[in-house]
Amino acid sequence: MAALVPFFVADRAHTDAAPRASCLMPAAFTAPPNPHPRSPHQFRNRHLIDQGKDDPMDTETLLIHAARRTAAAAHAVNPPLVRTSTTVFDSFDTYKQAQGTLVFDAPRYGRSGTSTTFELQRAMAQLAHTETCVATTSGLAAITAVLAAHAGPGRHILVSGGVYGPTRVFCDNELIPSGTDVEYFAHDTDVSSLLRDTTSLVFVETPSSLTMEMWDVPAICAAAHDRGVPVACDATWGTPVFFDAHALGIDISLHAATKFINGHSDLLLGLITGTLAALADVRTYCDRSGTHAAPDTCWLTLRGLRTLAVRMERHQRSALAVAQWLRSQPGIRRVLFPALATDPGHELWRSQFSGAAGPFIVELAPCSEEAFTRFIDGLSLFSLGTSWGGFESLVMPAVPHHLRALAAPSNAPRPVRFHIGLESVQDLCDDLAAALAAMHGDGDMGSHLQETSAPSSDQRTAHG
Repeated sequence: MAALVPFFVADRAHTDAAPRASCLMPAAFTAPPNPHPRSPHQFRNRHLIDQGKDDPMDTETLLIHAARRTAAAAHAVNPPLVRTSTTVFDSFDTYKQAQGTLVFDAPRYGRSGTSTTFELQRAMAQLAHTETCVATTSGLAAITAVLAAHAGPGRHILVSGGVYGPTRVFCDNELIPSGTDVEYFAHDTDVSSLLRDTTSLVFVETPSSLTMEMWDVPAICAAAHDRGVPVACDATWGTPVFFDAHALGIDISLHAATKFINGHSDLLLGLITGTLAALADVRTYCDRSGTHAAPDTCWLTLRGLRTLAVRMERHQRSALAVAQWLRSQPGIRRVLFPALATDPGHELWRSQFSGAAGPFIVELAPCSEEAFTRFIDGLSLFSLGTSWGGFESLVMPAVPHHLRALAAPSNAPRPVRFHIGLESVQDLCDDLAAALAAMHGDGDMGSHLQETSAPSSDQRTAHG
């Protein structure tokens, strides 16, 4: 890994202020080897991109030039926003032809989508290196559509432990009562021993939402495919920029585009990618249940998609720097972030991901509810909210949904989830230092907090 250097804002003087907690940021970030490298290729004409053909260009270029088919007609850079509830046709023949097209892939009725919807779906399918994409109203809508499409009396679905809370709520309160046998499995379980003749789907989320546990995706896919069972994956954490789900064997990849893909914390959207065959039942379920995305939401997400690669790189560098700084602070028991060499899932992360932008979990030492409240309320740059992936830094207690309104015992560890935004890393570390001091009940920030003058050996090898 590249050497770490102090990161600070050059145009801000601190000569009269209290010493700032030194936070180190990678001078030249080096990501792990891409588990699925793409050979260099020459730039291909945009009309080939717009035809939906496999384009072997780098991700950064694809994000800029994909999904601009309808922009040319408007003599614009960006595709126009097309809103409609009623799709009109110029002849009876074209009307009849439209009824035979693939729903969510061609104009039929407003619910099927407009050209704005189709542009986003084409871009996402290309980015994920697969055939097609279906946009839904939210990330949860994408999850429930995939699960419901494979559920039913007598069917068996395997779900990875530690999944997103509402995913488990849907399984426990909707699927199981209606006759689907849902079985949860641990990250170190041999999935082949759990598969049955009635197994219709294996659903994983990597890493797990609140535990950061990594999953051996290729091994899970190999075991499932050997029995003819499809595998779906909530791949929101990695995005297609850092996690090539389909290359690893995933049949259906789901993303809460609400988060990194949009990146602006101003919409809800889900995206499901896969082959036409893999998404056939999911597409039918979305059509019958009215699960569709609004054109405005798709247009805004296209805007965010253009800068996804550069944002992910910045989120990654900042998240690593803040996580490394937190590891050195008193009152921090451990930092769960697969990108760190000290994380138990680090090797699995290196073999499956090409980067990591967070969020990550920090386990504070046991403390009173009052002290924990002082820490949370002492943060000024980290907003308190249950999401991540936007430009702003966020914090929340990393506990299941049904426990968030309750006080924790004073002897219990205090897990906290951090999303590191696009702010100055030094400012974020200063903010954390002040909150940690408040938690300890000490007005002198320096008495409990350490400066990080050089990276540890673990930090130097965090990315190999």
